[in-house]
Amino acid sequence: MKSLRAAAILIVVFSSTALVAQSDAQRVLDRFKAMVGTWEGKSPKGQTSEVKYQLVAGGTAVMGESHMIDDDMTSMFYVDGARLMMTHFCPSGNQPRMQATISPDLKTVSFEFVDATNLAGPQAGHMHRAVYVFSDAGHYSEEWTWKHEGKDAKFQYEMTRKR
Repeated sequence: MKSLRAAAILIVVFSSTALVAQSDAQRVLDRFKAMVGTWEGKSPKGQTSEVKYQLVAGGTAVMGESHMIDDDMTSMFYVDGARLMMTHFCPSGNQPRMQATISPDLKTVSFEFVDATNLAGPQAGHMHRAVYVFSDAGHYSEEWTWKHEGKDAKFQYEMTRKR
């Protein structure tokens, strides 16, 4: 009987440790999972955006399909070990891969360029950075940095969950 109680206690301790040990990357991916649905955005210049988030790959990744101005883009968010990653499928034909830096409060996620497929060279135009700032369950902002020939252009949208 004592060994059965000891085994039950060990199971509870290990289960609790696993919950506490969940990485920041997984917690932020869970935040992206909670965003499943359609979002509408507006830039400071009045440009509109629509992003549809959905779970893919058995819930191990989140796909965001963005429709901004005249371009359609897709971003995949996923965990790789202890890292939160994003691969951005761009209408320019390249696919930047970015790694997240997560703020201690988990509200700001900055994805920084790691590498890319189909990128002609480092001077070729590509998305180089994306920053997500989560306000509440119905609002967030995203800022994208396009890098071309060493120059940056930024695009920012304030996003609201579509009802």
